[in-house]
Amino acid sequence: MANGELVRLDRQFVQDPPELYRRLRAEAPAHPVIMWGGVRVWLVTRYADAKALLADPRLSKDHAGVLALFPPGTEGAHSSPLSANMLLADPPDHTRLRRLVNKAFAVRAVAHLRPRIEGIADELLDAIAAAAAHGDVDLIESYALPLPIRVIGELLGVPAADREQFRVGVEAILTTTDQDALHATMEMLADLLTRLIAGKRAAPGEDLLSALVQVEEDGDQLSEQELLATTYLLIMAGYETTVNLIGNGILALLRNPVQLRALRAAPARLPEAVEEFLRYDSPLNLATPRFSTVAIRVDEVTIPAGELVMIALLAANHDGERFEHPDQLDIGRTANPHLAFGHGIHYCVGAPLARLEGEIALGRLLARFDSVRLADHAVPRYRNSTLMRGLSALAVRLEPAAGSRRPWSVRAAAGGHR
Repeated sequence: MANGELVRLDRQFVQDPPELYRRLRAEAPAHPVIMWGGVRVWLVTRYADAKALLADPRLSKDHAGVLALFPPGTEGAHSSPLSANMLLADPPDHTRLRRLVNKAFAVRAVAHLRPRIEGIADELLDAIAAAAAHGDVDLIESYALPLPIRVIGELLGVPAADREQFRVGVEAILTTTDQDALHATMEMLADLLTRLIAGKRAAPGEDLLSALVQVEEDGDQLSEQELLATTYLLIMAGYETTVNLIGNGILALLRNPVQLRALRAAPARLPEAVEEFLRYDSPLNLATPRFSTVAIRVDEVTIPAGELVMIALLAANHDGERFEHPDQLDIGRTANPHLAFGHGIHYCVGAPLARLEGEIALGRLLARFDSVRLADHAVPRYRNSTLMRGLSALAVRLEPAAGSRRPWSVRAAAGGHR
């Protein structure tokens, strides 16, 4: 930070955050930086500090408190009522909401979705194989994006008549950078979800949205606004992280051919490989905003009260104090307590679904094609997001496996992994 100027988390940073993170980790445990069009935040980059602060009650996630610290016009999606969900809530509100959501999820366990996810992956790979015969294929557009959106649509019970509008709305939130367009998209999605919730209330089905509408504990239920915000959170938690996990995982293998060959030779390693993809190129670069309610000492640095704090999950997952050879991809890594899904009470509720989809998506892709390589002259680029870590496109050249399709699926026991 020459001449006292603060580091800016700009578009150059988005394309290569590890370069900056290496320097910041070495210099201090926390740094004031500039992001979001001029918003000043404290950035935490070391593993031990990150893990401790993710569970520190002195850092609040209260939606109103976070919004109050953003200069006008810089709030982005945080200003939408859809963002006022349990991810941006503190106990006791968070405790109550999480308890009800967990109860609804227990009704609709994730593991039973495996056959349907495998079927969706195979349908998409059929189309990809046909397209690959004529040239390069973008695996983000044709695979990483559509697979999770179809899965979350079926999990929530989105009717066939509404699936296209649902897909367009959710994908637009992921890809839209214009603020006015983003707000319009979120309003459209809120209207659609409101209509879907009313439909489930009138005629509940065997789906997660119906379970959320009906869930009750000691007379307590989710209000209409809580239902809307919770549904939006589950869409984002079960969608965006999975898109990035699939895309980043494929790219990591293509850039590390020795690891790719090792995985092809030992497909039983796939669950551990998914954990390594989560660590190596984490789908979430930064945890969502928190703010300090009191002054907080982080080693030799004091973060004053009333300051926005961002915890760099990707940086923590490359801390050499916690991970041996942190910048190397190692699908055989056994000690892998990464923070890709967070830590503490806000640990990602969509983590089991993201893991399952990542395992199936990558396994089916490698089974279907004997050769997957970057297209000639392809230069993968990341979307212009400081929070998320995901590719905008991934052009590849594919060669199909001998025969129509080889079985290549690891059926791991539910809960058998970190």
